[in-house]
Amino acid sequence: MLRLATGDRFERLGAIAHEHFLAGPRRQRGELVRELAQVLSVPLDRSIPWAAACELIHAASLIHDDLEDRSRWRQGSYSVWVRHGEAQAINAGDLLLMLPFLALESLPTDPATAWSLSRAIARRAVETVRGQSLELCLIASGRRTLEAYEEAVRGKSRVRWVLPVQGLAILAGLSEAQAEACAEPFAALGLACQLADEVRDLYGQGRERRGDRLREGKVSALLVEHLTRVPKDLEWLGPLLGKSASETTPEEIDRAALAFRGSGALAAVQARLQQLLAALPADQGLAAHPGLMAVAQARLTRVVVAVADLS
Repeated sequence: MLRLATGDRFERLGAIAHEHFLAGPRRQRGELVRELAQVLSVPLDRSIPWAAACELIHAASLIHDDLEDRSRWRQGSYSVWVRHGEAQAINAGDLLLMLPFLALESLPTDPATAWSLSRAIARRAVETVRGQSLELCLIASGRRTLEAYEEAVRGKSRVRWVLPVQGLAILAGLSEAQAEACAEPFAALGLACQLADEVRDLYGQGRERRGDRLREGKVSALLVEHLTRVPKDLEWLGPLLGKSASETTPEEIDRAALAFRGSGALAAVQARLQQLLAALPADQGLAAHPGLMAVAQARLTRVVVAVADLS
């Protein structure tokens, strides 16, 4: 990743990318590729370039997401747009969006397989952009339903969770259709991670600051579920979302947390997480791949259990 971002010479954009790699992505995609490469018997000289490609496109999405959401912090450090300005953040995100295709040059494979992988990257990147766009206009468009929210999150999460599995399956010799079928269920893992993060953000213990999604004006499943039950609360939640993070008070966050608990929104999101876990064994795409099923179930179980008792 560093070699590709630096290019022929180390200059400003390469330095920005280097800084982002250290502070931004948690490299969960790379870890998933490493774990599943063993399950699918994909050797290191093929799985490492693919892991880098997946991490690069995810890193690009984080830079652009932070700029669009005006998120000032990323994993305890200033976001790229805060540190280097909006224009350079766009440049850095654009650079990292293109680099996954160059990562494939390091992958020893035939042209047909390389094209299948390139097509998978492009398709999942498109889904991510569409999901991000949908999420940004959920409240304004009136689509305040959990189904609409999940559609947006699944779109955004496919590049993060489905793409790594899909590419490895292709490298293991599966057809494009077979690879997509066994990878698509991992979108449920991406959705579960998002829902669990939102619950922890508002109800987790030991956090320095709660309610960052509300402070940054982001829509969440908790918010959508609450407004489905108590539509009139948009009168005070709407202005809250419109405030800057520095203007939002702890009392306003406490009010929202209490309201979401009281309306049943918190319980509904926790129940949805349990549903995602219960539905996984019946997925036909994973049924033919017990190793993939085991990984998906283990990871999803950890996510669900971690927030099951939060209230």
